[in-house]
Formats: sequence, C-alpha cells, structure tokens
Amino acid sequence: MSYKFDTGRDSSFCKVCGSFFTKKHNFAIHMRTHTEEKPYSCEICTSSFAMKKYMLKHMRIHSREKPHSCEVCGYSFAQKSVMLKHMRIHTGEKPYSCKICGYSFAQKFTMLKHVRTHTGEKPYSCEVCGSSFAQKSVMLKHVRIHTGEKPYSCEVCGFTFARKESMLRHIRTHTGEKPYSCEVCGSSFSRKEVMLQHMRTHTGEKPYSCKVCGFSFAWREYMLLHMRTHTGEKPYSCEVCGSCFATKQNMVLHMRTHTGEKPYSCKVCASSFTQKSNMMKHMRKHTRKTSMMP
Repeated sequence: MSYKFDTGRDSSFCKVCGSFFTKKHNFAIHMRTHTEEKPYSCEICTSSFAMKKYMLKHMRIHSREKPHSCEVCGYSFAQKSVMLKHMRIHTGEKPYSCKICGYSFAQKFTMLKHVRTHTGEKPYSCEVCGSSFAQKSVMLKHVRIHTGEKPYSCEVCGFTFARKESMLRHIRTHTGEKPYSCEVCGSSFSRKEVMLQHMRTHTGEKPYSCKVCGFSFAWREYMLLHMRTHTGEKPYSCEVCGSCFATKQNMVLHMRTHTGEKPYSCKVCASSFTQKSNMMKHMRKHTRKTSMMP
C-alpha cells in the first residue's frame, strides 16, 4: 500500500491516523510506522530500524559495549533504560502499583503479570492443544511437552531436560548440594518443595484431606494411596501370577515370593528375609539372648 502526504504547511498532520506534529522531523519519523520504512541497517547482521538511535543501540549487541554503569554496584549495561530499571534493586523504588490490591512492583511487565492473577486473563495459547497461560514463558515451556524439545543438558552425565529448573535440580544429585535447610532441626535438602514437606513433621500440618472419610495427610502422595482403600483401585500387577496391588511397594514384596529374593540379612547369624521389618524382628531375638547372658 502506498501513501501520499501533503508536504505543504499541513505536513505536520498525519492523514492516516490523525496524529499532529509541530516538527517536520518528528512527523517524518512517525510516518515510518505506516510505511514500515526502515532506512537504518546494521552492517553486521542486516537488521533494519526506523530510527538511527535504535540501530546504534542494536550495534552494542555485536560490539558488547556497555557504556551505562550502576553507581552502586558497578554493573554495566548497553542501554540506559535497562540500567535505570536495575537501579531500583538498590533504591527499592516500586513505581508500578496494582489498582486492585495495591501491591507495588519495580517493573511494569511484572505488575502486568500480577494483574492477571486477579483478572484470570490468559492471553498466551498453545497452538497444539489450546491450553492457555498467563505468561508467555510458561506457554513456551509447555509447548516442549508436544515437541519433545529438551534444550538443557547436564554437563556431568549428558541427561537432557525440557526445563532449566529441572536440570539445576538434577545437577545436585552429582554435586550433593543441599541449599534448603530446616529452621527447626537443621536438616538439609536439595529441593525446596521437599524441605517444605519435611517442615510438616514439625508443624503437624496435614493439608491433604480424603473427600470420602475426611482423614488428613501431610503428603499428597499418601492421600492418593489412601483413596485406593475406598475406590478399590489396584494399579500394580504381578507379571507372574497376575495378582494386583494398591501400592508398588506391596507388588515388589509379593514378587519375592516368586523370585525367592531375600535382600535383608541378619548381621549376627546371616539369616535372610524378604522384608526389612521381619529382619528387625529377628534381630531382637539376638538382643534378648545377649541381655540374658550372665
């Protein structure tokens, strides 16, 4: 589509959108939003820009020039606007407020994401299954379920992951790092959610309730296992005789009746047992005999 503009005294009036400009230079730049003209090109990657200042900012990606420095911590930035946003970490300034709950944010985009928790807006949709998301980043992570993409690799064993968080958690299995500590007993954990679950042993909190009998549980997994006592569900089957079990553990124990496996051994007399509990009971016989000796 071509546009014809009056270059006379009314040249500061855009006939496309009605915008008015007092300076002809600003009017000329504005017109590029309609014509999509981008006269400034990057000499390295051929990206084009409507304004020279945007092209110069872009060039810093290639030159890695960072002329704007934080006066507090010395961190450098390619763009002044990004540096000013960074400064809010030090000043604590939070100029963007949620009109619904009054909560304040340092960044506008963070405030907009928060507002969606009130409105329920989910503007980002998966093209494969139609699931909607409040954040684009979460939608892109979801899409990997369909594509099978796993861009994050463990440098130790090469195992790949769809999410960076999952890869970082996995890395701790190699390093042994346990950054989350219980404030009550000092026990350490590699994952925050496991530490929070552990805290329930101290608080007695049982947030998961059975909808049938009301029995409460500290862990969701235990509640789901309990539900099978009501539903009669037995999802684990023995490959030898077809017997079904509500829990995997019971199925594994049952399998030993076929294999004859007895993985638990008495350290005193070398008797073997299929279950740890039976071995512990047996050990008490030795303890009693020892205590009865003169």
